[in-house]
Amino acid sequence: MPEYVIEREMPGVGDTDAAGLKGASQTSCNVLRDLGPDIQWVHSYVTADKIYCIYCAPSEELIKTHAETAGFPANSISEIKARISPMTAE
Repeated sequence: MPEYVIEREMPGVGDTDAAGLKGASQTSCNVLRDLGPDIQWVHSYVTADKIYCIYCAPSEELIKTHAETAGFPANSISEIKARISPMTAE
């Protein structure tokens, strides 16, 4: 299944406390449950003003549906074409 990185512009999100992040996670998971097993949230990285999420989904459209339903922005959605790491250099 294709993997995507989603960039969510959310000014000040890095100052969100643990309870706020938990609430956002719960919202996302509830929507994912309703959308069914074709879309999966892998993990996210929270920076000062953005969240970068990794998702598995059959299409970009399903990711957009998740974002709209959950009330989260999806400013950029890009399919991951390859992974590289220090191991790639060996």
